[in-house]
This record gives sequence, C-alpha cells and structure tokens, in this order.
Amino acid sequence: MSSFWPNLLKRRASRATATFPPYYGAFMTYLVTGANRGIGLEFTRELLKRGESVVATARNPESAEDLKTLQNEYGEHLAIFALDIADVASMEDFAKELGDRAIDVLINNAGILERCGALGEIDYEVIERSFQVNTIGTLRLTELLLPALRRAKDGAKIVNLSSKMGSIAENSSGGSYAYRASKAALNMVTRSLALDLADEGIIAFVVHPGWVQTRMGGPNALIDTETSVTSLLDVIDKADASTSGSFQEWNGNTIAW
Repeated sequence: MSSFWPNLLKRRASRATATFPPYYGAFMTYLVTGANRGIGLEFTRELLKRGESVVATARNPESAEDLKTLQNEYGEHLAIFALDIADVASMEDFAKELGDRAIDVLINNAGILERCGALGEIDYEVIERSFQVNTIGTLRLTELLLPALRRAKDGAKIVNLSSKMGSIAENSSGGSYAYRASKAALNMVTRSLALDLADEGIIAFVVHPGWVQTRMGGPNALIDTETSVTSLLDVIDKADASTSGSFQEWNGNTIAW
C-alpha cells in the first residue's frame, strides 16, 4: 500500500469544524492486530465509527472480507496490512512498511487459545505455540513499533489484550496450562513495559475483554463484541499514567494479578 492517508491535512482541516466529544477530536491513529474477526474487527469498526484512523492487521488480508467492507465504507481512514505475530520476518516487514508514521494507540489483540490437554497428557507444542504468539510475538512487535509509538504527539498507549485466566489470584479451577501461562507471562511483560517506558510518557496496561461471543469465546459467552469493545474503549480513553502497569477489566474494574 503506497498511499497512506495522503489527504491527511485536508481531512484534518475539515474535521476541525466538527464537534467531537473530549479526546476523540485529536485525529488519533490506532493500530489493531488480529483485526479480521471477533474483538479485533469490532475495535476497528467502533474506532472508524467515531472518526479515528485505524491500521488494521491480519495474517491473510486478502480473505478478510469484513475488513474490506469497512475499507469500502471508510476509505483512507482504514489501512490494512498483512501481519503474522508468530513470524519474525512478517513483523519486521510490517514495521518497515509503517515508515516514519506515528501510532498513538497500539492494541495488541492478536492471540490464540489452544487446548493443550490435561495434566499427564499435556501437548507441549501447544504450550510453545501459545507463548510464541500470546507473549513473545506481542513483545517483539511492540519493541519493533517503539519508534512509531515514540512519535505520538501526546504520549502513546500500549494496550495488551490478556484474560482473567492469566490472573494467578483468579485461578480457582486449574488446567488450561498453555493459555493461562502465556497470558500470565504477557501480564508480566506489560508490567515491565510500563516501568521501562514511564519516563518517555508511554503507558502500557493489560485488559480483560470479558467472556465474549466470538469464535474463541463461543456462542454461550456472556457479552457480545460491541458491549466488550465499546466498554474497553472507554477504559482506554480514560487511561493515564496512573493506569500504566495495571490489569483492567472491560467494565473498568481492576483485576488482581
């Protein structure tokens, strides 16, 4: 994609006369990984609806029909890129494609949930894949995107989608070794990011989206994607230095590590 919002200044000027809720009118750029379905797609949809610009990534953009539909509707407010966070070369290529552009909010949504088996029958390849995507890939991508995050005018935000299943304090049922452990590791990674980037004005925190009706969460989940994402966006919008390094639930509650 050689053109990346070329009419930026023109559209910024046209938006300057509009009335936006506080904070929304800043013409921010959000990067959403795993945006082809589920929570990532809903993040993309809701952000576009409120007038933001979105960089959406998917492993196979050519088959991301819902993203294509959104691009037809919102045009240059949405840029779609190929990205596989389990593939180092893919992440490096993507970071290069972004060039010298700024990212205001990075939403690390891409992740996997695979069953690794019960104790005594654990599939350790599943555990390795889970860590590669949910923890290592997320950290590597974030590190590659630090130059873009540092270009944010008012201090960037790194939002890592975790899960209450990654909370040690909340684990009362055991099992799910791959998912629990990889998300718990992501929580620790995020805490360290928050501390290491504090002096640069970049905040980082993890969020639990709830049990959501997606392919991962299943049809019996408690909330739909719109409820989860609109609530999470409220949490993200309000996040400041005091939020950095914390574990937030979709409804604004703080989760114990």
